[in-house]
Amino acid sequence: MTKKKKTVGKTDVDVILIGAGIMSATLGVLLKELQPDLSIEIYERLDIAAAESSDAWNNAGTGHSAFCELNYTPEKKDGSVEIKKAVQIAENFEVSKQFWSYLIEKGLISNPENFIRSIPHMSFVWGKKNVDYLKKRYDAMQTCDLFSDMQYTDDSELVKQWAPLIMDGRKKGEKIAATKMDLGTDVNFGSLTRDMFNNLKQQENVTLFFNHEIRDLQKNKEDNWVVKVKDLETKDKRKRVAKFVFIGAGGGSLPLLEKSDIPEGKGFGGFPVSGQWLKCTNEAIIAQHHAKVYGKAAVGAPPMSVPHLDTRMINGKQALLFGPYAGFSTKFLKNGSFLDLPKSIKFNNIRPMISAGLHNLDLTKYLIDQVRQSPEDRLEALKEYLPKAELKDWELENAGQRVQVIKKDEKEGGILEFGTEVVSAADGSIAALLGASPGASTAVSIMLDLLNRCFKEDLETPEWQAKIKEMIPTYGQTLADNAVLCKETRNRTSKILKINQA
Repeated sequence: MTKKKKTVGKTDVDVILIGAGIMSATLGVLLKELQPDLSIEIYERLDIAAAESSDAWNNAGTGHSAFCELNYTPEKKDGSVEIKKAVQIAENFEVSKQFWSYLIEKGLISNPENFIRSIPHMSFVWGKKNVDYLKKRYDAMQTCDLFSDMQYTDDSELVKQWAPLIMDGRKKGEKIAATKMDLGTDVNFGSLTRDMFNNLKQQENVTLFFNHEIRDLQKNKEDNWVVKVKDLETKDKRKRVAKFVFIGAGGGSLPLLEKSDIPEGKGFGGFPVSGQWLKCTNEAIIAQHHAKVYGKAAVGAPPMSVPHLDTRMINGKQALLFGPYAGFSTKFLKNGSFLDLPKSIKFNNIRPMISAGLHNLDLTKYLIDQVRQSPEDRLEALKEYLPKAELKDWELENAGQRVQVIKKDEKEGGILEFGTEVVSAADGSIAALLGASPGASTAVSIMLDLLNRCFKEDLETPEWQAKIKEMIPTYGQTLADNAVLCKETRNRTSKILKINQA
C-alpha cells in the first residue's frame, strides 16, 4: 500500500471492508494475495456472510455471462442490435472464472462443484417481431469469438429437445425462436462468498465481525478514516481507524457513502426495487427442466426483472424458479428499514432523484402493476414460458432488494443507471460500490477497477503486476477478438472448475 503509507497518525488496521458479500470477499482475497502483510477487518450487520444480494435465493442472475440476457443487447432505432455491453460482461465473466480457478489451484477454496455447475443458457422468444430481433442478435453476436459456440433455431422440435417443458402445450404453428449456449453456468455466489471468507478468516491479521453495524465514518486530520462500529449483541460501541475503507454493503452502501461526505459521493441517489420468485414445489417438474431460459422484459421493467425460467443448484439440491416479479419497498436491504429511502434523500441529490423519476414514469407504472398482481396474474406470466403450469405446483418466495443508482446528469438533471457504479475519493482512501446487475458475476473485474483507482501506485509495481497475471493470466488482453486465446482460456478454466464445455 505505497500510497497509504504516506499517511501519518496512528491507525488500528490497514483496510476495513464493510459488508460480507461477494464484493468484499473478492477485494479481501485480492488484497491479501497481492500484499500478504495487510491487516484487514470485515464488518457485517447480519449473523452470516452473503445473506443479502449474494445469497442464491436473492440473486437475480447467478451467472451473468450475457449469453442469454436480452437486456444487454438492445435493438437500436435503425433496427441493428448493439452487443457492446454483452461483450464486456462476457469478458468480465471470463476474468471471474480465471480468478476462481486460481483460488482452486492454490487451495484457497475447494470443491468448485459447491458453487459452480454447467448449465445451458437459452434465450426464448415468440411472435414475428421478437423472432426477427433474436435472429439479428444472433447474427451480431457471431461476429465475436466469445459467442461463437452459440446455436440458433426457429425449429419447434429442436427447441423441444433443448427445453421440453417450454414447448409442451404450446400452440401449433406459433412463431418461436431460441438460442443456446452450452458453456453457460449456474453460480451459487452465497456458497462462493462464504468459502472465500472462511479462507480469509484463517489468514494472519484478518478478522471478520458479524452482528456489527457501521454507524458513521469520518476522515480525521491525518487523512485516515475513523469508523464508528456498534456491536448489535452487546450494544458496545467503538472506533476503528483505517487507512482504506471499502463500502460493499449492497443496498446499504448509499447511506454510508453519504455519511463519508466525500465530494465524489454528492448527487447520488437510489431507487429500491424488491423481487419475488415463483418456486416450483413439484419434484417431477423440476427434474424435467435443465436450463436458464431468458425472455424479453416488459416495457419499463428494470434489468433485474427480466423474466427467466431458471434451474439452480441451492444447498446441493436442484431448484426451479420463475421470475423475478418486481415490487416496490422503501427498504434498501431485505433486512433493512422502511426509512431507508426517505433518509437517503439529501439536498444534493433531491434534484437528480426527482428528475430521474420524471424520466422513468414507465418504470413507476410497471412497478405499480407488479405490486397489484394476484396469484392468477403471476401464473399467467409463468404460462408464457410453461403453457401447462398449474398454481398448485408453485409457491411465492421473497427475493432480494436492489437499489438502482440515480446520478447527476448535466443534460437530464438526473438519470437512473441500471448497472454498478464504483464511487471513490480523489485520494483513493475510500470507495463504495453502488447498484446491482450484473454485479456478482463481474465482481473480479469491478474490484480490479477499484484497485486501479485506489491502489494505482501499488498496482503499477512489478510485484503486483506479476501476481495479478498469475491470478488472471489474460490480464491486459481481450478474448473477444482472439479466438485461440478465448478457447485456451475457457478450456483451462472449465477443467479446473469442473464445468463442461460443449
